[in-house]
Amino acid sequence: MRGRIIRASRNIFTLKDEAGKEFDCRIKGKILKGVEGFYNPLAPGDWVEFENDPGREGSALITALEKRRNAFTRLNQKGLGLRHFQASQLLAANVDLVVCVTSPASPPFRPRFIDRLLVQGEAAGIPLIIVCNKTDLSGDDPDVEERLEDFAGIGYELLRVSAKTGEGMEAFRAILAGKLSVLAGQSGVGKSSLINALLPDPVLRVGDINAKYDRGNHITTAARLIEFSGPGGRGAVVDTPGVRRLVPDGVAPNELIRYMKEFAPLEGQCSFGLSCSHVSEPGCKIMEAVAAGVIHEDRYDSFLRIREELSALPPEWAGHD
Repeated sequence: MRGRIIRASRNIFTLKDEAGKEFDCRIKGKILKGVEGFYNPLAPGDWVEFENDPGREGSALITALEKRRNAFTRLNQKGLGLRHFQASQLLAANVDLVVCVTSPASPPFRPRFIDRLLVQGEAAGIPLIIVCNKTDLSGDDPDVEERLEDFAGIGYELLRVSAKTGEGMEAFRAILAGKLSVLAGQSGVGKSSLINALLPDPVLRVGDINAKYDRGNHITTAARLIEFSGPGGRGAVVDTPGVRRLVPDGVAPNELIRYMKEFAPLEGQCSFGLSCSHVSEPGCKIMEAVAAGVIHEDRYDSFLRIREELSALPPEWAGHD
């Protein structure tokens, strides 16, 4: 039988078969082909083959994993530097769209975090959009608006919404229709609230912002796939746990430039070619673009910071070399 993983928590998985029936599952045997190199073997969006578990009523055993079209991951840094290094952490599989969710306030707007999400999505080859939730709290902050407009100018679709007031939600639903989308962002930006707003009845817990630190509390602890339907059609979204720090997974330091849209066309064009560090060399096209305002100074700063972090990783982590 065939089914799709809708939730994964440690080694217990929930899948939905093609008839819509749900099963709690575990993997049959000790090895599942195709999951090598990952911290967790399966994630929402994975299609698997399964059979009934003869020893447990209403349960099933996963026997095989269908080949993934893509995988949206993050770098799990537990055990960094140890010989038995951990691996890529799967957040979702077979994804049609990555939704980078942010907020203008409560928690504060963090464009450099968006930069990292965009790099991760680009590296996975998955289309991305940026959704700014909580527009009812924006106050038209000029700094927030400048960065959002810069993302739009780079070429990313930008949508301003409010799960609370309903602003922009019809357009949001239309974008998600017919797709499997993964919502990613910091804790507290309202990913679960956005999903609840797509449904006739809320199904996800929503937490308050930590007043002391002005950031979200971790309410979503495991990624979960939720289906929705409406005037624009059916779709599915994966709610992911909030992340406070993100180092792109599977990206080598010298490849980072390829995954930043406005940087990529300049790769190899500097006077020092591919050996240019883009820090101090004369004839650096990246630095010239920053000086000319073609590349935002904050995006350039993100580029340098991310590359420095990737360069500090053990070789088996950075780019999975």
